[in-house]
Parts: sequence; C-alpha cells; structure tokens
Amino acid sequence: MTDPLSFLDGSVTGAEIRARDWSGTPLGPPSGWPPALRNTLALMLACPRAMFLAWGPDLLCFYNDAYRPILGYRLETALGRPFRAVWASIWPDIEPLVAATLSGESRTLTDLMLDLSRAGQPERSWWSFTYSPVRDDAGAINGLLCVTAETTAQVEGAARLRESEDHFRHTVELNPQVPWTCDPAGNITSYSSRWLTLTGQAPGEPLGTGWSKALHPDDLVPTQAVFAASLASGEPVDVDYRIRIAATDTHRWMRARAWPRRDGRGTIVRWYGVVEDIHDRKLAEAALREANATLERRVADALAQRKLWADVFETTDALVGALDTAYRVLAVNRAYADAFARLYGVRPRVGDDLLALLADRPEHRAAVRAIWERALSGEAFSRVETFGDPERERSSYELKFTPLRDAEGRRIGAFQYAQDVTARLRDQEQLARTEEALRQSQKMEAVGQLTGGLAHDFNNLLAGITGSLELMQTRIGQGRLKDVDRYMAAAQGAAQRAAALTHRLLAFSRRQTLDPRATDVNRLVAGMEELIRRTVGPAVRIETDPDPDLWPALVDPHQLENALLNLCLNARDAMPEGGRITIVTANRRLDEAAARAGDVPAGDAIPPGAYLSLCVADTGTGMSPEVVARAFDPFFTTKPTGQGTGLGLSMIYGFARQSGGQVRIASTPGRGTRVCLYLPRHDGPAEAAAAVAGPGAAPRAERGETVLVVDDEPTVRMLVTEVLEDLGYTAIEAGDSAAGLRVLHSDVRVDLLVTDVGLPGGMNGRQMADAGRARRPALKVLFITGYADTA
Repeated sequence: MTDPLSFLDGSVTGAEIRARDWSGTPLGPPSGWPPALRNTLALMLACPRAMFLAWGPDLLCFYNDAYRPILGYRLETALGRPFRAVWASIWPDIEPLVAATLSGESRTLTDLMLDLSRAGQPERSWWSFTYSPVRDDAGAINGLLCVTAETTAQVEGAARLRESEDHFRHTVELNPQVPWTCDPAGNITSYSSRWLTLTGQAPGEPLGTGWSKALHPDDLVPTQAVFAASLASGEPVDVDYRIRIAATDTHRWMRARAWPRRDGRGTIVRWYGVVEDIHDRKLAEAALREANATLERRVADALAQRKLWADVFETTDALVGALDTAYRVLAVNRAYADAFARLYGVRPRVGDDLLALLADRPEHRAAVRAIWERALSGEAFSRVETFGDPERERSSYELKFTPLRDAEGRRIGAFQYAQDVTARLRDQEQLARTEEALRQSQKMEAVGQLTGGLAHDFNNLLAGITGSLELMQTRIGQGRLKDVDRYMAAAQGAAQRAAALTHRLLAFSRRQTLDPRATDVNRLVAGMEELIRRTVGPAVRIETDPDPDLWPALVDPHQLENALLNLCLNARDAMPEGGRITIVTANRRLDEAAARAGDVPAGDAIPPGAYLSLCVADTGTGMSPEVVARAFDPFFTTKPTGQGTGLGLSMIYGFARQSGGQVRIASTPGRGTRVCLYLPRHDGPAEAAAAVAGPGAAPRAERGETVLVVDDEPTVRMLVTEVLEDLGYTAIEAGDSAAGLRVLHSDVRVDLLVTDVGLPGGMNGRQMADAGRARRPALKVLFITGYADTA
C-alpha cells in the first residue's frame, strides 16, 4: 500500500513533521491534510533554496532544511506555530508583505535589512525575499510561500567597496598635487578635479590636448616639445611651465612629471603623472640667483655687504654660507650657523677656519672638507644630504654649490645654498613605491595570463594524446586491433596541434625560424583565393584589389599564407550574418610621420622607407578601442571558450615584426575592421613558385654502417634508434654530450652523428660535433632539435 506521507521522507524537517502529533492543531493528522498542502510541502522540502510556508487562517509555519539555520534559537518551537508568533520581533517590518501576498499579489524585496535576533541578541542582516500566494484545493488563497536568501555578505562587501572608493577619491582630490593620466599618443584621459579648481576649466575640457589651453602662451611650445620627445623615446616627462590661476587671474609655475606603464612586451600602454606647484621654489631660486650675482660682485668687501646679506638671507630658513679658497667663512646666515651648531657643537662666524672648528671631530672634518673641496675647485653641483634636527622624522636638504668670483672673474671661493626637501622626497618615495607595486601587479597579471593560456591549451592537447595512447594499449590487450588506427590518428592530430601552438608562440615572440624568399604577394594572394572562399563559406563574399605594379617582398611565403588565412578567418568570425572581405595590396612609401602613425608605440615604430601593404578589411561588428589596444596580446580573445586560442593576431604581429615590418589595426564598432601588414620592399625580382617535392624512400643501410644518436630525451632517442634499426643501421645511444664525446674519441665505427642541439654535459650539440670532427674529420653530422635560439 502506498504511503500518503512519503513526501516527508529524505529531510530532517520532513521527519519532524511526521513525528509530531498534529491532532491538537486546526490541521489535524497529516493523513487528512488537503492535497494542496501536501503538494506545496513536497515541493518545498525537496528544494535546496531556503523556503517557508505559512498555511491556513492562523498561517501555521512550515519550512525546509535550508531554512533551519535562519530560525536560530526559534527552531525548537517554530514548526506548526503561527507565523506571526515565530517572527514577532520583525512582524512590523513584514506584516505589509504578508497582507499584500494574502490579497493575491506576489512581492519581491531585495537587500531588506532586518533584525532577526537569531542568537537571541539584536543582529543586523540583509535579505532578499519572494512572497507568493498559495491556494487550497478550491483555488482560494489559503497561505503564502516565501523563497529567501541572505545577502548580508554582499551588502556589507558593497558598502566596504564604496567606502574604499570614496577613501581613494578623497585621497586623490585632497592631494595638493594634481594626478593625471594620458594615452601613448599624449592625450589626457583622466585628471584630478583640483586642475579644474586651479585653472577654471570646465569638466571634460582638459581631456585630449585641452589642458594646454591653461598654459602661459610663452610656455606652450617648449612644453609641447618636451612632451613629444618623451612620448617618442619613452623617457620620463619632467617639464616646468606656468598656468593661469582662475581665482587670482595670475600665472603660477608648475612642474609636470610622468612615467610610462608598459605591458609584457615593453610597449607603453599609458602614462601616469602629477603636476605640483613650484612657484615659491622658482621665486626662491630666482632670488638666490640674484643674491648670488650680487654676492659675487661684492664679496671682496664683505663687511660693507652685511646689511644686504641680512636683508636677503636672514629672512629665509634655507642654510646659506660662503667660504674662500682657504676654507675661511666669508658669509653665513643664522639658519646655517644654527644647523652647524646642532650637528657639530660649534657655531661658525665670518673669518673662522671651518676645518679648524672641526679639529676634534676628524670623521666630520673629512666629510666637510670633501664636499667643499669640490665646490672650491670651481665645480657647480647639487646633492641631497640627510641631517638636521634629530627630533624630526627625517630632515633632508638639497645642497647647491656655485663658485664665487671677483670683479675680474677670478675664483675666490664657493657659495652654498641648502633647502629643506624632506616633504618633496617623501612624496617622491611614496610615488615610487606606488609605481613599483603597479608594475609588479601588471607583471604578475601578464605572467598569469600567459601561463594560464598555455596550461589550458597544452593540457587539452596532452589529454587527447595520453587518452588515445591509453585506449590503444587497452584495445591491443583486448585484441581489438581495428580501433587502433582511429586512436593513433587522434593522438597524431593532437600532437600536430600542439606543435602548431608552439609555432604560434614562437611567432608571437619573434623566435620562429623563417625561410625568407623574394615573394610575389599578388601571386600568393591569387593562389590562396579559392582556399579562402571555401574556408569562409558562401555567406561571405571575397573581393581582391591587387596593385598591378606591386613590389616583391622578402618574406617567408608559407608564414605569409598562414597570416592571410588567419586574418580572413577572423574577419569571417566578425560577420556571423555574412558580409564582405576585401583583400588589397599596394605600394607604400612611408616618411618619418607615416612610419609612426596610428596606434604604434614608439618602440615598435618601423623605419621610414619603401613598403608594400597587404590589407584585409571586413564589414563586421568591429572592435572598441579597448579591444584594439589588447588585440595582439597572447591568449587574449573575445571569442567564446573553445572557439579560439587568442594567438592568431599575436602570431601575425610576431611574424611581421620578425620580417622587418609592422601590423596596424583600424576598427570602428558596428562598421568593420581593417588589418594591414606592412612588409619591406625587396630590391630584386620575385622567385618563381617552386614545386613541392614529396618525401623519397629512405635508403637501406650498407653492411656495418653505424649511427651515433645523442639526445637527452629518452623517448626521442628511442624513436630515432628504432627507425635507424628498421633501416638496417647499427645504432649507438648517448644521453649527453660527455657520453657522446667518449664514443667519438673511441675506436668504434661511426658513419653518422645524429645529435640534439641543446644538450647537458658541459657542451651543446654543435660544440660536441666540432670536438668529434677534430678526431674524425670526415664525420657526417645531422642536427635535430625542437627549438634552438641560435639556429
């Protein structure tokens, strides 16, 4: 007989419902419960989401296992009690929801803050609820069903994120400096609102080159020249200029500095900079130059200049002093004398021998003599020293030394001006730490992206190879040899794809081995046209526009074919509804400006000269500027998982750069993309297309012929040895260069040396072969390698 309460089995709450005595409740025993109640309970108890049911006029409470933790201390008494009694602490909050639901409305609330007091103590938490009416067997509303989820972690996380962002925004905006960023072409992309406050420019106006409108007209051209030089060379920007201050309608001196951020290839992707107010320092330096000039003219009569000295230098906290060539004090201001006294315990005065004052401090005397010796020799220089008040966190001074001359131009001493730069150095150190952290983060991001892509693709390929080999072994053991060929073909296919992936990586890193030939690119495109048509399918129309006078190019034709096919496949994927691909060839002469035009970083610009271009244009979806900026990154792809490795464009980029050319992308979202390869012109005729010869039959060994096989990879060594033995050769194996050289230095017959290029044992394959041929001059050598950097 079927158990009518079987829906209660399989859950903790269901067991409690079955075990409870319901005869004293309005519902009565479960065996008499209406089908609507049973069906709703069965649905709720089987659901993994937290749910509760309030049934009947008293809204008696039921729930599933996922809801039990939410009840907290209420769990022991909640089952079968009126819903209002269970949640009495929050009933004022949820009563409107209950009333609306019982009237037939479904309600959803997101991130509602409630005090659940699950542990008996007030507890702030946030929840999302979906309340739905539940009907009885007659179709009338007889309760409500609630699906709930706690969102406390998400709400508090979002609040912490907002707090962090607000903290960062206030940190930037309250910085007395003006942080800013620009793209590789020098267009401003972000700035602190402090720039708007200073200059009075409108929001958005400084973007691009609009910031330069705030510069003093006399400083515009010199500033632009400094920026252009840094953008071209990649060296940091450091330039002083004046800007108009809106509040006072005056100009103040500013110092702009910027450092480039580079990607994993060394390409500049963004510049980060600050602008700081140096107006007071400029005025002080101007006053110093003026005072120094005055001092140089009048130092011969120092006593007559005491009033001038007091007027100019006793009102500054800079340390100012002058010595003659015998280390006697010509002049010293109060700040210099105070600092000297704190450091060395003695106060210098005009006429004192400075070195004699330090006679009992030999280590300090040597340091003071060394620095003044440079200055008194006539050298003008600056340096930063840390000294001063020991109670300060840090006291750093920039010391500037200039020679002193009399009216006839004779050198009579040296002048020192020391200015406190503690705050400036602290800001520079903080900026340097921030930049280093940013560079490290970017480096780890690039390494993670590259290794993650490699691991994903190679693990998939290795799974195909090892899985096929295991199935081959199993079928051979079962005697089912007819399946072996299929698994062998699968393993070989995966291995070939792994080799192709390695080839693409080498192409991206510009390390692949190329076979450049004088190539007629028009003929190559014409020969590929039918293959491209079949590959992209009938929905895409192929058009070609060849330049009839196209120059030859010195490139590897097979790699160029691969690049062209990859570009056409990318174009096809960008046109899911069909469209048009246009392949255009042309001769181009690029001057200095054209060679650096487009989104090409300074480090990757091609030299001016004669180039031929091969362009593939489509009418597809196009790319945003952000996608274009990352298009050549390895393993970057906008295609779904499993529909591309992200190495196609990076391979094309590496091939073009290794061939002495460049790749450029022009794209507009919704209007299509145009990718152009620029290849250097070859001064000479193109080679005729060579027929591809098939492999000939391998010759059998003559009697006693012996081959020495040297490779540190046992599997490769085994395969080569078995092939040689199948052809009748005697094979000798060696695992490293030292073992191979012992065989070559013995009297054993060796007709051919087959060796890997990269070997352990102290020397590589080429060095071992050279050493062996010193003893066996007629020795024939065949080099084999997966990849050799210096091949």
